[in-house]
Amino acid sequence: AGPGSYTVGTMSERFDCHYCRDPLQGKKYVQKEGRHCCTKCFEKFCANTCTECKKPIGADSKELHFKNRYWHDSCFRCFKCYTSLVNEPFMLRENNKVWCSNCTAAEDAPRCKGCFKPIIAGDQNVEYKKMVWHKDCFTCSQCKQVIGSGSFFPKGDEFYCVSCHEHKFAKTCAKCKNPITSGGLTYQEQPWHSECFICSNCKKQLGGKRFTAVEDQFYCVECYKECVAKKCAGCKNPITAGFGRGTSVVNYEDESWHDYCFKCTKCARGLANKRFVCHNGKIYCAECPKRL
Repeated sequence: AGPGSYTVGTMSERFDCHYCRDPLQGKKYVQKEGRHCCTKCFEKFCANTCTECKKPIGADSKELHFKNRYWHDSCFRCFKCYTSLVNEPFMLRENNKVWCSNCTAAEDAPRCKGCFKPIIAGDQNVEYKKMVWHKDCFTCSQCKQVIGSGSFFPKGDEFYCVSCHEHKFAKTCAKCKNPITSGGLTYQEQPWHSECFICSNCKKQLGGKRFTAVEDQFYCVECYKECVAKKCAGCKNPITAGFGRGTSVVNYEDESWHDYCFKCTKCARGLANKRFVCHNGKIYCAECPKRL
């Protein structure tokens, strides 16, 4: 911005005011575009209007101009912070308002979604899907603690830290009742940590392996045979339905047999679903006891 194009002085020769015709000799006058006028007529007919205050810029005032716009030097201030911009860098923005460089940068900067204040170059920030926050404004919707650059989980318009997301949204393990944050498995429509779904005897994980459920306990094949399954009174091996040769079991008094092991002690005829006789603790078909 620079001064306007006119001259102010005190008349030493005999001239009359171009407008009111009063003599100017010995008086202060203004010369503009070859015309001499008194200061009152200058302000009334010739003075530029200040872009900011809309009042004439008189001969006694300092004038600044930029792109055919004029200001009193006292009016040439930042629209935002009111700092004088005489001899300072500035920008002319909408509505003919002048802004200092700092306020211009702040106005054009992206706005924090948390505090709605500008994020200035150099500020630590977090960006997500075209939204931006100051680092300290990016907080958990649940506990309100600062997430900053840490891990988080978005849910609609809300954001959760790992801990709050686990307690609010994660499935709960049927055994330990703690959240399942990754992996896990499902048995009978209930979620489990892989490390919680284990053999009750040897503690090995059962995910992806064959197992047997006995009431609320789970057993791998080996432990079920060794520790849980009944022993066949015939072959003395475990009776493991679904694991071995047969699935049918014959029970008599306090003993059990594989169906293929339940046979006559003398003639070895299979007796599953047939009449049999127990004599001296041994099983016989209906005919063999007569031959003893």
